[in-house]
Amino acid sequence: MNSDHNSLTNSIIELALEEDLGKRGDISSNFFITETAIACGKIIAREDCVISGSEVASSVFNKVNPEIKIEIRIPSGESVIAGETIIVASGPARSILTAERTALNFLQRLSGIATLTKKYVDLIAGTKAKIFDTRKTTPGMRVLEKAAVVAGGGYNHRHGLYDMAMLKDNHFAADMKIESLQIMINEFKKLYPDALVELEADNISQVIQFLSLKHIDVIMLDNMPKEQISEAIQLSNGSILFEASGGINLETIMGIAETGIDRISVGALTHSANAIDLAMDFQQQ
Repeated sequence: MNSDHNSLTNSIIELALEEDLGKRGDISSNFFITETAIACGKIIAREDCVISGSEVASSVFNKVNPEIKIEIRIPSGESVIAGETIIVASGPARSILTAERTALNFLQRLSGIATLTKKYVDLIAGTKAKIFDTRKTTPGMRVLEKAAVVAGGGYNHRHGLYDMAMLKDNHFAADMKIESLQIMINEFKKLYPDALVELEADNISQVIQFLSLKHIDVIMLDNMPKEQISEAIQLSNGSILFEASGGINLETIMGIAETGIDRISVGALTHSANAIDLAMDFQQQ
């Protein structure tokens, strides 16, 4: 994770704690638990899953109180079975109780994304296709959710509007003219030589049109049936990557992958993943 991502992660954690603690803090633990109480909390998996967010959860505990000692037993990217211990937090009981829910929220959400991603990745094993995420992420949580996709064996599409040009139907509807597209792409590549250019095609006619352009890196086949995807791929000489997108789920993905597609982007990885059932077992020491 680069410095920008680390900064974003710290900001996300701080906001989550501010949201939970408000101005008065944890009035339950601070009033009813003695200041000197020492405890050990173990975060346990209640179902089989792929873990993501162990390091984030650890940071939550340490931001609440640096005196909490953390043992990460299962780092991000590893699978666990129900009953396994993921994290052990030892130290001031008040602080562990204060951090518990925020740490669990991150860990449950991110592990859900990693687990769902792994299901998609496993289903298409043996094909050339790779599973990519989208920008359909929880506002403010993108850096963490995209890391969870990687933990599950998937790949990140663009992180934002700043790192890749992706021209969709609404761009053409707004103002852009296909006749001047090649000139604009040439100028774009001079200005942003490290940025990929991806064009969205809704039909085979658009695919043929886009294949005649230079400096195109990816053609997205939007909501195309697998028969049309196969046809589109056969039109290319292999110099351009093809990406399938739109309405793809666990039931349909293998048929898409078997067409020979390079990339499959799945919005459900981040917008429809269920939180994993995790809990903290708490013991006074």
